[in-house]
Formats: sequence, C-alpha cells, structure tokens
Amino acid sequence: MSQAEIYRDAGFGHAVPRGTRPAIVVVDFTYGFTDTRYATASDAASQMAATRRLTDLARSRGFPVIYTTIAYHRGEIDALAWLKKARGMVALVEGTRLVEIDAATGIQPGDAIVTKKGASAFFGTALAAMLTGMQVDTLVIAGATTSGCVRASVVDAVQSGFNTLVPADCCADRAEPPHAAALYDMGQKYADVTDSMEIGAWLASV
Repeated sequence: MSQAEIYRDAGFGHAVPRGTRPAIVVVDFTYGFTDTRYATASDAASQMAATRRLTDLARSRGFPVIYTTIAYHRGEIDALAWLKKARGMVALVEGTRLVEIDAATGIQPGDAIVTKKGASAFFGTALAAMLTGMQVDTLVIAGATTSGCVRASVVDAVQSGFNTLVPADCCADRAEPPHAAALYDMGQKYADVTDSMEIGAWLASV
C-alpha cells in the first residue's frame, strides 16, 4: 500500500472549507530568518516575493495582514526551556535588527505585528483574539520556518477554530527534507497546502 493510500484510507487529506473573511499571517520573515549573514537564517527571497504578492492583494481587498516576530528580553532567555534546546534562537533579542520584519515583505504601517516567545504564533499571544475580533474565518499562513514556526502555527490555527491554507511557495526552511515533510504532514492533517497563484485567485474572487 502506498503512502498516499495509507493516509487516504485513514481519512486524512480532505479539502478545507473556505469562508468569506480571510486574513494572512506571515510568520517570522524577520532578518534573523531571512538575512543569511545570521546563522539562524536561510535564503527566503523568492518566498518573500511570493508572499508579498499575496499580502498586497489582500490589503487591496480589505483583508487583514498580520506579521509575527520572535523577540526575547535578555532577562528571560535563561528561563525558557525552548532556548535550552534551540540555542541559536538566543540571538533574537528585543531591539536588534534580527527581530525586525524584513522590508522585502512589503510590510505596511497599518499591519499588526505579534511578538511571540515560542514556535506557534498563537501560543501566549493575542493572535486568536485579534482574528476573532476581525471576524476572520479562513487563515492563510506563510513564513519561516516551514517545519518549525509555520507548522506549529498551522496546528494551533486549526485548534483555534480557523480553516487554514498554506501556500507552499511562500514558506521557507533551512533544508529541503524537513520542509517537504512538514508540507506533506500539514496537507494531510491540518490545512490545504497549495500555492500563491491559487490562493491569489481565490482572494481576488472573495
């Protein structure tokens, strides 16, 4: 039995319903993850360009665009369990360039920025409350890294009640195997994994 058959027979991979009030969450396209002078980064230029086309379209249609960043106060670094495992993240200190949203994303002054301390954009933040207040029913999640913060955010988005879409060409990672595995897993269990052209066409039609 093939992998696809195993997942199909288990009841996974069904299409996600799409509503009429979408929003885009751009996860951690900060310089610490996009500028390769930093050890935590990968080359995300093409993924940011594809994401920017979606966010520009979303704004033109009046749909919310929200960005996230990981930023730590120096006094909390030694207390957080994740930073004992992922030591590279300790460089993401409040007030440094690493935690600023990359200008190549096309971020605008009216876009919200959510600061987080862990992988998920939802855990310990007001993101779910913001989206609920905006009456969002369908969430598009892009960003970095696919296998880390994007996947964690997608799982929590579904658990928070949002139908979720992931444009694969808008997601960046440090290596291809975890990127591909995360996209496959999300596509089977949590989200529709598609691409920016398909999602852009849908946004334009809403």
